[in-house]
Amino acid sequence: MRTMLRSTALVDAWFDMLPPEQQDLTHVLRDAVMACAPGLTMSVKWGNLVFSNEGTHVVAIVTHRDSAHLQVFNGNTLTAQFPELEGHGKGLRYLRFRYRYPIDEELVREVVQASLGISAPP
Repeated sequence: MRTMLRSTALVDAWFDMLPPEQQDLTHVLRDAVMACAPGLTMSVKWGNLVFSNEGTHVVAIVTHRDSAHLQVFNGNTLTAQFPELEGHGKGLRYLRFRYRYPIDEELVREVVQASLGISAPP
């Protein structure tokens, strides 16, 4: 089984590889996620910054040309509580944040905490 690459240098390199206009927003998103759940582990997987809790993926920061998404791995279970979540399919949902616009840190905190409540082992 493959293991996630968790080195701090790799996470730092992920940020360094982003275009300058994407770096500010992704740093703010990372800080917002880690502020509400400091026990999460950051790793680079699938070219994205993934936050995990005891081996279970919780959220990921995925960059696109005009926005960054905070992907919620169990987002389909949270859509009734958070209508802001976009997407469709089996499980993934996301919050979209446009570059150069402020993010709703309270919404990020609430979504991450709700996701942890569902994905946390019993």
